[in-house]
Amino acid sequence: MSDSMIRIGGILLSSFIPLLKAGIMYTVPLAIISFTLGLMLAFLTALARISSNKLLRSVARFYVWIIRGTPLLVQLFIIFYGLPGIGVTLNAFISAVIGFTLNVGAYNSETIRAAIQSIDKGQWEASKSLGLSRGLTLRYVIIPQALTVAVPPLSNAFIGLVKDTSLAAAITVTELFQVAQQITARTYEPLWLYTEAAIIYLFFCSILTYFQALLENKTKKHLIT
Repeated sequence: MSDSMIRIGGILLSSFIPLLKAGIMYTVPLAIISFTLGLMLAFLTALARISSNKLLRSVARFYVWIIRGTPLLVQLFIIFYGLPGIGVTLNAFISAVIGFTLNVGAYNSETIRAAIQSIDKGQWEASKSLGLSRGLTLRYVIIPQALTVAVPPLSNAFIGLVKDTSLAAAITVTELFQVAQQITARTYEPLWLYTEAAIIYLFFCSILTYFQALLENKTKKHLIT
């Protein structure tokens, strides 16, 4: 074995724990917090999009249009680097949470809206004939059925968000990719270190894919029963 391979092996071994630690302490929490908040925002936005209130529909449509029409990286830069220009200074992690939350909320609102509107209109009419209000119909009839439709794309969106958190490195969040960049700057081994980071991302996403399958099966069984 050549000296260079021994050196690379040593670098990969010594960097594994810092990379994994950054993933567990920053990447995963950033994804979970942002997705949870984003999902709540997405649900409210979806309800606004199907509301009979024209103002709510317009505001929700404008929000979705802005977020979906601009790059996520640019949004993060505006929040972290741009807002201090008007006196609003946020730390890197909070800035990333806000940016990812707004992004998740806009994209997933369309998923939730489509899932709600995919439910047969007869369900609404039957509920109305039973005396249920629109709110109760949504809560007890429409949303449980729409959940089964929405779970797969929402799960995919969460897995995608885990990978997208690498963009937070651009605003100095010390997540997995940022740590990989820092170690690369010291060792000058970008190929091997970025590959190692990619493998750790793959490990996280593989675990999430497994739980996604379990969640999908559970929601399907719930619908059948």
